[in-house]
Amino acid sequence: MGSEIIIVPVMFFSIFGIFYLFLSTRNKERLALIEKGVDANIFFSKNNSEIPMWKIVIINLACLMIGIGTGILLALIADNLFAIENGPIYPSCIFICAGIGLLAGFKISKNLK
Repeated sequence: MGSEIIIVPVMFFSIFGIFYLFLSTRNKERLALIEKGVDANIFFSKNNSEIPMWKIVIINLACLMIGIGTGILLALIADNLFAIENGPIYPSCIFICAGIGLLAGFKISKNLK
């Protein structure tokens, strides 16, 4: 009963901790570059031959959604064809196909450049 009360703050503090570590580490890295006299413009370099980030995100999300849909379909087919306990078949097929979809999205994004 008390686990519901603990889950929300743990999730909030986990997300907050990740962002805090990311921002504080980035700040320390940039301050170290400034102290050494190195130009900090390397973080803001724009290269015209680089593919925009939103295209890569869209490709990866599309491949992820296709993988999740394929996983649900395969689990449904396996559930109807075979007399398998339907408890572990749905999450396992969804995660396997989502992973394959992300891998395909990575390969497609890598070939764009």
